[in-house]
Amino acid sequence: MSDKQPDPVMERVRAAFTESDLSLDELGKRMGSDGDTAKKYAWQFLNRVDDPRISTLRKFADAVGVPLADFFPANKKSRSK
Repeated sequence: MSDKQPDPVMERVRAAFTESDLSLDELGKRMGSDGDTAKKYAWQFLNRVDDPRISTLRKFADAVGVPLADFFPANKKSRSK
């Protein structure tokens, strides 16, 4: 049994994909992958990535029509000293 907590960013990503009603193939193509590898690219991003690059998150956000900021938890602590 793993003690690792699910990544909140990737949880939001997966939820946005589900809400998008896109197929894996459509998502992969919208993220810039070619026809033959689009489905695999999208599947790997959604299921194998724990710490995505910001550039990949931008591609995903554009593909599903969601602002990039929606994937990050709100900062509840003030940074002022």
